[in-house]
Amino acid sequence: MAMDSGKVETLLKAQQLRDQFDNLEKHTQWGIEFVERYTKFVKERSEIEINYAKQIRNLSKKYQPKKNSREEEENKYTSCRAFLSTLNELNDYAGQHELIAENLTSQIIADLTRYIQDLKAERKSHFHDGRKAQQHIENSWKQLESSKRRFERDCKEADRAQQYFDKMDADINVTKADVEKARQQAQMRHQMASDSKSEYANYLQKFNQEQNEHYYTLIPHIFQRIQEMEEKRIERVGQSMKTFAEVDRSVLPIVGKCLDGMTKAAESIEPKSDSQQVIETYKSGFEPPGDVEFEDYGQAMKRTVSESSLSNSKGEGKPDKPSSKSKGKLWPFIKKNKGSGPEDFSHLPPEQRRKKLQAKIDDINKDIQKEMDQKDALTKMKDVYIKNPQMGDPNSVDPRLAEISQNIEKLQLEAQKFEGWLAEVEGRLPVKSDPPRRQSGLYETQNNTPVNNNCAQDRESPDGSYTEEQSSETQIRVPNTEFDDEFDDEETLPTIGTCKALYPFEGHNEGTISVAEGELLYVIEEDKGDGWTRVRRNEEEEGYVPTSYVEVFLDTNAKGAMTYI
Repeated sequence: MAMDSGKVETLLKAQQLRDQFDNLEKHTQWGIEFVERYTKFVKERSEIEINYAKQIRNLSKKYQPKKNSREEEENKYTSCRAFLSTLNELNDYAGQHELIAENLTSQIIADLTRYIQDLKAERKSHFHDGRKAQQHIENSWKQLESSKRRFERDCKEADRAQQYFDKMDADINVTKADVEKARQQAQMRHQMASDSKSEYANYLQKFNQEQNEHYYTLIPHIFQRIQEMEEKRIERVGQSMKTFAEVDRSVLPIVGKCLDGMTKAAESIEPKSDSQQVIETYKSGFEPPGDVEFEDYGQAMKRTVSESSLSNSKGEGKPDKPSSKSKGKLWPFIKKNKGSGPEDFSHLPPEQRRKKLQAKIDDINKDIQKEMDQKDALTKMKDVYIKNPQMGDPNSVDPRLAEISQNIEKLQLEAQKFEGWLAEVEGRLPVKSDPPRRQSGLYETQNNTPVNNNCAQDRESPDGSYTEEQSSETQIRVPNTEFDDEFDDEETLPTIGTCKALYPFEGHNEGTISVAEGELLYVIEEDKGDGWTRVRRNEEEEGYVPTSYVEVFLDTNAKGAMTYI
């Protein structure tokens, strides 16, 4: 019974140990899966950071001012510059999120991926050793059981042989030979039982030693290594979680600087400076119109003849239009012409025209400098070719040099043209004014008193063209009288010289005439200090052009025409 109870206890312990191995195997497998799950979590976080950084960069790029666009011009405002700084800081901010994703990948994801492979191999090794030790002790137990059963069987055979010998020895009828045979058989069985006993004793001693070593040395050592493996796994996960936080914390100073930059940009906005920029941008340079004078309709008067009638009353016999319909708008309310406008920017207000001309001159000067640099480089190359003919033919550079020289000459002429217009705007040349007003001889004979020029103020429109705008109060009504009739009454003015147009002039305004660059015209009235010269193209076409636009050649023998101002 004692043997049976020992056997049961041994088998029970072996089963319990086997169950512990199963439990540990399940737990360690769960630990590996936990590390894999955490690695997947960090990987998804890294992807989120990358996508977020990409979206932030795209957002910043989307709202960046485009080259050669109106948005670039808006950068002169502090609010627009602040917004641009915010976009740049936001781009740097996106870079920090990319850095987070990069650090998460290199410091956690890659590290844990390698560790998981090592962990799986280590776990496999430990459980292989445990299974091997368990298998060894089970084999030892089976050998012990086998030797014990053999010893038991031999003992029973020896007892039966002894009983048979005793029986044969007591029987007087049995021969001596049979008795001796039975005795030898009993001795052999006893010897076999004795050998089985010795073998069983040896196996038992060996098993007890191995069992003791198994339960007190091998298995505890394997369990200890598994425990250390688990503790390292848990520690590694903890380190990864700490690194996860440190990766975010490491970029906080830069992120803080980005946010400080955004705050500083916002604080740099100056409303007064922006509003002043608007004033500078749209400042026209026009003088405010004078007071509108009272027009007395109770007294019949003839309309003052002005150069505006030259274009309005070419047809004879046409009825005079009411003054309310012929009056012009004040310049702030005139609609601007659509389109690019003339080359000299005359469609712009004076101040805007000055800025455009200056910008154009600066661009031309830059182009000239580029051409000069190319010319210098080619000249040096030609000198090198002259000194070292094996490097190239010096004559091969001449066509390009000639082309560049022509380009420079063209650009210089263009620059001179724009500088002339700029000088005119800035007052260095005679400033264009409205064509002079003239009265017919008939009007002079009827009214010897001087005309008040303030009654009909000339205004320059914001589009930069030279127009005569009269308010309804400043027009003098002349019943049943046309300017063409008065003009026909005047004596035809004689030619006093010729002139050549230096620049093209559109001549959209009343009393003016359009001319082309290089066109030759007859001068019939020289400039009287108002900036206008009266010219004639043929018998029917004559009018005023800006004096600064033409080169005048007066005939000293010609008799000048009388001018009524």
